[in-house]
Amino acid sequence: MNSSSSASEASRPFLTWQRIIDWAQEHYRYRTFSKDERIPARTGLLYLVQRGAIRLVGTAQVSASNDKSASKLLNQTADETFLGFVGAGQPFEIVAQSPFTLQAYSHIDQTSVVWMYWHDLDNWPHFRREVLDAFRYQHQRKLLWLSTLGQRRTIDRLLGFLTLLIEEFGEPCSNGYCLPFPLTHAQIGSAIGSTRVTVTRLMGKLRQRELICTKGDNLICLPSQAIEILHHSTIVER
Repeated sequence: MNSSSSASEASRPFLTWQRIIDWAQEHYRYRTFSKDERIPARTGLLYLVQRGAIRLVGTAQVSASNDKSASKLLNQTADETFLGFVGAGQPFEIVAQSPFTLQAYSHIDQTSVVWMYWHDLDNWPHFRREVLDAFRYQHQRKLLWLSTLGQRRTIDRLLGFLTLLIEEFGEPCSNGYCLPFPLTHAQIGSAIGSTRVTVTRLMGKLRQRELICTKGDNLICLPSQAIEILHHSTIVER
């Protein structure tokens, strides 16, 4: 979880960040998006979140049919799966030939994004290393995410998922750490392989056990007293 002493450093991991911003603005590679606005991301480009947060979602390409009308219907009805956030100062890219159709959305208002081609990084060798280190860190977090989502019980997946998110993006609050932006129960459900109704019910159980709480605009928090408990106990789903 971010601490107050390291929050500003964590949000700006690239040592040449300001020069990159200046370059992007000069070359029209910088744009600010409204909440829930789709980022017109495409393969072959590197994207950097300068401010705010990006929500990554995927839609499974489930149709192997040659019937165009059937394929179109499946694509229209396929559910989006929440794949995670990209916070300020972090990179992301859209992978080619993915089994998912990947899309990026601005999760909060006034989210600013820089984009460039990978060869543009030749101008800043140290910055390239910082970008690769950031992707390496994201890969490690995804392995933890996969381990959490492999748990059998839904309540364990839910609590593990929330804990990972708050560890990575949480900000200190009066009684613990909170996500700095809201997340709907439907989005949580899509991430952990459950439904909105089930997530709502299990969130209530976690609140009753004081393992999570909410504040402000439904921001999800881990209370300080719950953090140690989470490392030494298991949750029994009834």
